Amino acid sequence: MSTVQSVARAFAVLQSLAAGAAGVSEIAERTELPKSTVSRLLGTLVETGAVEQSEVLGDYRLGELILELSASASPGRNLVSLARPHLVELVEQIDEAAGLGVLEGDKVYYLDQVDGDHEVQVRDWTGESIDAHVVSSGLVQMAHAPDDVRNAFVSQPHEAWTDNSITDSALMIHRFDEIRRTGFMWAYEEMSEGLNSVAAPIFNPAGMVIGAAHAHGPSYRFPPPGGAASVAAAVVETAQRISDRLAGQLRPNSGK
Repeated sequence: MSTVQSVARAFAVLQSLAAGAAGVSEIAERTELPKSTVSRLLGTLVETGAVEQSEVLGDYRLGELILELSASASPGRNLVSLARPHLVELVEQIDEAAGLGVLEGDKVYYLDQVDGDHEVQVRDWTGESIDAHVVSSGLVQMAHAPDDVRNAFVSQPHEAWTDNSITDSALMIHRFDEIRRTGFMWAYEEMSEGLNSVAAPIFNPAGMVIGAAHAHGPSYRFPPPGGAASVAAAVVETAQRISDRLAGQLRPNSGK
């Protein structure tokens, strides 16, 4: 295989992984390359950091090097691609859906969602906006918003989406204090009956919150009995790893 041909085939493998994680056989089908060739290319790409192999599933996905290059080229548009590998790992760890949201005014806009393997799945909220006061991803971002933004948010009237929605300004202020102290927030059936979520903030290198990582699932199984603390810790760790990626620093994956 010539050097030029090897480069072209390596890029074909990388391009195939842009469609999602896959094993050797699936990548071979996507690229129409022999499995032996794909396997050799993956070995080299893993060594360089361009590709990563999941310790849990054994499949391959785009690695830190590619995401760093992508984020450097267009940091504002690449939060999704930068965060997705960490959301995938979170889903593998907690076996529930995980997602990414950003604050837009008094609402949260959902940028991405990775689903688990449960037969009963939660709705994919990607591309939709939800009132910030009824979702954990909105609460953790508003807790770290500038004082004037947070005060204006608290002082305005809020609609209760369910009987569990918290709309009282004093209770909101208390929740924001708790979020800044603990680093996360659970929302129990506040947006929709039968749906729970937990979120943690994502910080940019300047220390400003620019998004939130969250996990959510049906209330009858999420969080699992006695598992709220461990799930919250996993979400906080995921948000921290995404924050570190934004700062150009990859922390060891201590949770895996």
